[in-house]
Amino acid sequence: MTGADVHIPSLTTERLILRCPVREDFEPFAAILASPRARLMGGPFDRSGAWSFFASDLASWHLDGYGGWSVTDRASGHFLGQVAIAKPARFPETELGWCVTEEAEGKGIAFEAAETARRWGFAVRGLETLVSYIDPANARSIALAERLGAVRDDAAERADPDDLVYRHPVSRAA
Repeated sequence: MTGADVHIPSLTTERLILRCPVREDFEPFAAILASPRARLMGGPFDRSGAWSFFASDLASWHLDGYGGWSVTDRASGHFLGQVAIAKPARFPETELGWCVTEEAEGKGIAFEAAETARRWGFAVRGLETLVSYIDPANARSIALAERLGAVRDDAAERADPDDLVYRHPVSRAA
């Protein structure tokens, strides 16, 4: 479903809520994209670039029927990062992407959020494939993609010729 009737689902795990982004999520999201860690995803980004990224993932829900979720702590509601299923114009395939705050790193938050989003994409949206485009220097994201069961696909098209492409296994179980 796309257009005005779109519903952005909230997905709940043991520790997390993946929910519709709200304006208050922009400041911590922009801080992630302004940090030196964002160099591994095409950044760092200024506020305008971060806003374009934020708004694009939200607009994807209306255009494609999937997009970005804000990842929050289930107990406190604290913003921990973002996970998205999106296909911006520059990407040849639909991507499963993630980023978390520095405080959330190394705690399994990105894994839990990405696994939940991926399961939803395959089981509910019926997607046939998902990839993750990863900078070769991003060892943490490579390790996460592999932990998720994704395998490197060197034959896949990519927007950035230096990126690695990890293809996710299809799972229809919700």
